[in-house]
Parts: sequence; structure tokens; C-alpha cells
Amino acid sequence: MIELPVIAPEKRTRKPDWLRVKLPIGPEYAKVRQLVDDNKLHTICESGNCPNMGECWGAGTATFMILGNVCTRSCSFCAVATGRPTEYDTDEPRRVAEAIKTMGVKHAVITSVNRDELKDRGAEIWYQTVVQTKQISPATTIETLIPDTKGNWDALYRMIEGGQEVVSHNMETVGRLYRMVRPQAKYERSLEQIKRTREAGKRTKSGIMLGVGETQDEVFKAMDHLVEHGLMILTLGQYLQPTKMHLEVAEFIHPDIFEMYREEGLRRGLKYVESGPLVRSSYHAERHVNVPLD
Repeated sequence: MIELPVIAPEKRTRKPDWLRVKLPIGPEYAKVRQLVDDNKLHTICESGNCPNMGECWGAGTATFMILGNVCTRSCSFCAVATGRPTEYDTDEPRRVAEAIKTMGVKHAVITSVNRDELKDRGAEIWYQTVVQTKQISPATTIETLIPDTKGNWDALYRMIEGGQEVVSHNMETVGRLYRMVRPQAKYERSLEQIKRTREAGKRTKSGIMLGVGETQDEVFKAMDHLVEHGLMILTLGQYLQPTKMHLEVAEFIHPDIFEMYREEGLRRGLKYVESGPLVRSSYHAERHVNVPLD
């Protein structure tokens, strides 16, 4: 186990050097922003204040967020607006598919807010978005980052049967911190969702934020639980507080610790681990589609 000095956020006037990112600029970034605006699309890049937006958009890629931009959950870490959603656009799958084709995206990531008020959790929109993207841009591979279906397994199976190559569902944190970080979710239920996804023959992926108060042993235990439930791909990144109203950062994790976690995850049976301070769920997502299914 590697032990490095904890860098407490309250003792610093700025983030550590390893958390500095470039501002999003350049013609490709502007092109993607214009395309997103013209098609009235939402992206988690913007709604989630992703630190990699400049890099990814500069490369002509983006993670699309379907089913609106208001979430029925109130997770303490997330910058997406919380409330009662009003948006439900049955034409959205077509618009997303056409935008992906126009952008010439080789690998698309699609995510969504939670829509707990819908009987099918938005599963049909999920299914149609994947199917129509495959129809209009058959060479594009797809990762879907799906929400917790609250045990509605029929909804889960509909979400994942459209033909996507990777299905991701983020654990976000270790079991002990679920009530604080994801008060409307359950650790065991998310594990079960991953298990059922793998049993359905999909590449399974998840993500965990570090720096919210977890211990190294708890991270190791979460890795073991995920492997036991069929997880293949794991992303690990530094939690960054989006606003003063959100959960505070407990500590900034050193890059060497992230590398240790990457090696430990592989040793424990994961097939691919993306680990680093600025890693987010869809970072380098195009690499994960090649993970063998067997």
C-alpha cells in the first residue's frame, strides 16, 4: 500500500498542479459547440462541468446527454440540475443520431439524467437513440452510460439491447459513503445492475470518484465487489466540487496513488483500468470498446 501526505483542500489556496486544465478553445471546439446548440442537444460535458471538455471537444467528440437536463435525483456531488423534469422529446433519438453522423464520430458516448418519474425510466428513448444512431451511422461504436433503474430490470434490458458495444453504470463511491454521496441509490442495487448487464453479454464499465473520504481498503473492497459482479472496465478520477453547495473535497489524491490503484485493479481481475486525477467516465472511452468479451 502506498502512503503519501494527504493534501487537505482547506489548507490550499489553489488546486494541486496536477489538476490544472487548459481552457476550451480552438476551431474544432467551436464547431462542436455550434453543432450541439443548433440541434438543441444537451451534453454532460457542459452540465457536469467536465475538466476534459476542451480536450475532447477539441478532438471533435462529445458525450451526449439525453432525456433532458433536469435530474430527479439530488446526488451531493453532481452539477446537473435537480428538479421535476418537463422535457420528454420522442424526436430526440433522431436528432442525436444525426448530430453524431454530422460530427463524423467514430465512438459516441451517450448518457442521461435519472428519470425516476417515468414508468420505464426512459428506456424506450435509450433504445431508440442507440438503434437510430446505428442505422444512420453504422460504423460508429457506442458506449451508453446508463442510470440506476431502481431495480426495474425490464427497463434495464430495454436500455441495453439496442446494439451498443459498452454499457457503463457508475458506482461513484464506496459502499460506506453511499448515503452521503448517492442518497437515492443503493450500493448493492448498482452492483446487481452491473451483474445483470454482464449476464446479458455486454461489456461492463463503471466509475468511482476519489477524494470524498474513502480509504484505500474501501477502494480495494469495491474493486473486489465489482469484479465479483462481472465488471470489466473501471475508471477512477479525482472528485472536484462543482459549487459551494455541493459535497466538499476531502483530499486531493496524488497521481502516484492513482497509478497504484490502476495496477491493483488489474491485479484483482479487472480487464482495463483508466486511473488519474482528471479521468472521467467517458475519458478515452474509445479504448474500452476493444476489451475482449470472453
